[in-house]
Amino acid sequence: MEVIRDPQDRVDRYRTGRSGDDDRFWQPEPHALTIGVFDGVHLGHQAVIDRVRAAAVRLGVKSALVTFDPHPAELLRPELAPLLLTGLEHKLELLEQHGLDTVVVVRFDRDRAAESAESFVHSVLLDCLGAKSVIVGRDFHFGKGRLGNLALLTEMGRVNDFEVDGQPLVDRSGVPTADGAGRSVSSTAIRAALSEGDVATATGLLGRPHEVRGTVVAGDQRGRAIGFPTANLMVDGRFAIPGDGVYAGWYVTPDGQRHPSAINIGRRPTFYQHAEHSVVEAHLIGFDGDLYDRPARVRFVERLRGERRFDGIEALKSQLSRDVEAAGRLLTGMS
Repeated sequence: MEVIRDPQDRVDRYRTGRSGDDDRFWQPEPHALTIGVFDGVHLGHQAVIDRVRAAAVRLGVKSALVTFDPHPAELLRPELAPLLLTGLEHKLELLEQHGLDTVVVVRFDRDRAAESAESFVHSVLLDCLGAKSVIVGRDFHFGKGRLGNLALLTEMGRVNDFEVDGQPLVDRSGVPTADGAGRSVSSTAIRAALSEGDVATATGLLGRPHEVRGTVVAGDQRGRAIGFPTANLMVDGRFAIPGDGVYAGWYVTPDGQRHPSAINIGRRPTFYQHAEHSVVEAHLIGFDGDLYDRPARVRFVERLRGERRFDGIEALKSQLSRDVEAAGRLLTGMS
């Protein structure tokens, strides 16, 4: 999969001959494509990608996806910006698994926010990707003032020789469903499930367990002192984590090794009465080693219980033993 992180530079290189090719005859490679933030790359996104790939095969062109970084809401209305399900590099990893030929990452800044929808179509979809088919959600909006929509794309497609296909929302099985029916797959629905600790629903909507990434940092060593050492993840506050509670899941090291884990998210009320924020800490079952200062990924499989305060250390240790046993039993035999 080719990743184009500066679409305008790609066009300029060919037009000025900096590509080394004869730009007198250069035309962008034709693509069937889609556009959107694609936060989470969930089942709804995957259904659209499947349509793009099918259109590319039918037309004999390449498949492409255009996405934005950062999320436009982080610039336009930061106070209302949603918590992210995936960072850019994670999103690119997921997109590569779905067989796309090209992904264009559009840097969303003040200049891009002020760009008209028509200019965006010409500069990115046509000049960079030679659009022959554009597949988007029926309620998709883009460009300055969100004036770009399905109707505008359809008209520009008629003039510039590309087809436009507006797709409805889908349910978990990929069947079209009306917005508001309560069954639609969306990033908003996934965030809502996570906030309630409902990682099973999030998994069903994503098509995989929700993953949180961070760096292991030194904690207060309380877990080690009571016989349950944990890897404490420093997680960027822009990203969605499940609601406070104890979960069974996988801890993934930088080299891809997975370790079954009991994962706690919370403010540790047994030790702290007024903690400012929740922490993510994973007890790797049967593991003994140094993880400090290394990147890690934690994948949530099932919620075991909510967080609660215990009357003393022994009561806490007894419950942690049950948590670890339950997590190990649930994860045994899982691929």
